Amino acid sequence: MVILGIETSCDETAAAVVTQEGKVLSSVVSSQAALHVRYGGVVPEIASRRHLELVTPVVREALAEAETTFDEISRVAVTQGPGLVGALLVGISAAKGMAWAGRKP
Repeated sequence: MVILGIETSCDETAAAVVTQEGKVLSSVVSSQAALHVRYGGVVPEIASRRHLELVTPVVREALAEAETTFDEISRVAVTQGPGLVGALLVGISAAKGMAWAGRKP
């Protein structure tokens, strides 16, 4: 079994591909730290909007690094909390959409 994990709880968009045994096939993280530094901290609305832009490219990169395709993914996992509500909703929506489209749990 190969699992795709998606993380968008705060200001980093991340995706990883792992085996059921816990072997990490890929892990891709895109940080927003530089984007938020001028505000002195994470701005939830900005973080959410950036996740919208990054989640698909980050997932694609994770799949490519793992040398696998979405068809080979068995399950999709996603962070459900704790975190920024808007940021979490982006990740959850992306994961649910991918799982539904690919008929995966």
